Amino acid sequence: MASSPAGVSSASSKNRRSLHAGVAPLRAGQGHSYFWRRLHSLTGIIPVGAFLIEHILVSNATAMNGPSAYAHQVKFLGSLPLVIVLEAFGIWLPIAFHGLYGFYIWYRGETNVVSYPWQGNWMYTLQRWTGAIIFAYIGWHVWHLRFAGVDLHLHPGASFGKVQFELAEPAFLAFYVVGLLCAAWHFSYGLWLFCAKWGITVGERARQRFLVVCMLLFLTISGVGLMSIRSFVTHPQQPVEGPAAEAVETGR
Repeated sequence: MASSPAGVSSASSKNRRSLHAGVAPLRAGQGHSYFWRRLHSLTGIIPVGAFLIEHILVSNATAMNGPSAYAHQVKFLGSLPLVIVLEAFGIWLPIAFHGLYGFYIWYRGETNVVSYPWQGNWMYTLQRWTGAIIFAYIGWHVWHLRFAGVDLHLHPGASFGKVQFELAEPAFLAFYVVGLLCAAWHFSYGLWLFCAKWGITVGERARQRFLVVCMLLFLTISGVGLMSIRSFVTHPQQPVEGPAAEAVETGR
């Protein structure tokens, strides 16, 4: 059998080293797992990522303008057409799928789709653990603020006070801060992984530059989120029911 030319062998080894240090793309022809991994990757950006951006950088940020501004934002969101359908198919189901399938990938040991140096492996492991924390955080957050107690869609004036009661407990305040930081990291680094896997950022230099952008996004989301939490904690306690809560909505 004829041996391969030295130049071809050298080029082949170089390509293997390049792929080994890069991000494995999503490839077709891998059975049903290709479709589900592709859907998992997409849901992490749209709609889950888009919801995260709106929720922290828009809706929660209005808390910095006071209880009335926050109540108006909650009222606006609650008045959207087919709001339950939008929440179910645009938020809850995508988050449930993304989280549960992420646990399945983790369980099956398929998280090492990237052959990284040490730093990359550490960051990818952090991505998995932040995802687990976020899943628990979102479950509690949605249940308590959306379904337990006063219905904020019907009584938006109670929204600021309801969040304040939640954050009044030091343990829950710490839980919210940790959940916020984990969500900011998971989305920001997940965006970097998404662009690398899907071939949007081509080449090591492009990926390194985009990583800087993603880390700035992490700092932005974290900073705005922490300032929003600070607004709830430092503002005088607002009512959560009765005429006083309705007065918050009207700004009286």
